[in-house]
Amino acid sequence: MVTERLVPGVFQPGDEVRVIAPSGSLSTIGMECREIANRRFGDLGLTWSFGRHVEQCDEFGSSPIQSRLADLHDAVADPNVKAILTAFGGYNTNQLLPFVDWELIRENPKILCGYCDITALSCSMFAKTGLVTFSGPHYSSFGMLEHLDQTLEWFTRTVMASEPLSIKPSQTWSDEAWYLNQHNRTIEPNEGYWVVSEGSAVGTLIGGNLCTLNLLQGTQYMPNPPGAVVFVEDDFESMFSTFDRNLTSLTQQPGFDGVRALLIGRFQKSVGMTRSMLGAIVSANVDFGHTDPLLTLPVGGSICILVAPSQLM
Repeated sequence: MVTERLVPGVFQPGDEVRVIAPSGSLSTIGMECREIANRRFGDLGLTWSFGRHVEQCDEFGSSPIQSRLADLHDAVADPNVKAILTAFGGYNTNQLLPFVDWELIRENPKILCGYCDITALSCSMFAKTGLVTFSGPHYSSFGMLEHLDQTLEWFTRTVMASEPLSIKPSQTWSDEAWYLNQHNRTIEPNEGYWVVSEGSAVGTLIGGNLCTLNLLQGTQYMPNPPGAVVFVEDDFESMFSTFDRNLTSLTQQPGFDGVRALLIGRFQKSVGMTRSMLGAIVSANVDFGHTDPLLTLPVGGSICILVAPSQLM
């Protein structure tokens, strides 16, 4: 386990962002979504480019390991590229891990941002090199026509600025396949975080998608820094009973007794998770996961959590 932390520099207007597809293929993302995403990058003053193989698509909705690996290494090695965004989530990012050139990444520390299945890559990068990566929006996320303001603010303040960021619950949230109908959105009022324990914690943020993180158990790619703050989330495929056993498996890992806090992202409605199910276990309903808005969280970065009595359930 690498203990020295590598912090990538912030990126600025004029910098190049490279879009790669270490899991799901870019070909699954519609042209309208891409056009909106590209306009948003332009509005931020950024330039963008795509990996050579991002349009490849096989029967798994992905592409060969060699193609995905080449695009990752190309982006890391290219001196013009300041940040790397993943196209989409998926199921097979962990296939890349035995073949990644970790020394190349260590020598060229760059911003990497994505969530869901990208958890396997971001957490392994921290474990193998100490590089702080980011659990946050994909390239496809920027294709949201409306109600992206909060996600965009958190993203830019995290990766385009160096000041500490104070996070409060969003005022609204949504859980829908927004890419199917960009003009008919259902926005929900946010009741805030579900908190069960008063106190404070300072630690190193580790986590992401729970079922993907658990794929790293027992491998050299599982980060286990002392004094960690763990954050986890999952999507509609993980019902509350599945989430419960996956979380139990994580808490039984060696060293978990040193974890200082556990954060859980908001569940999608179809999971059926209730406040009472989680109330005796964790702080939950935080603005990350498979609902919107989406926080950008530094994997391997530092966090300070303060919970006041007024926030308790």
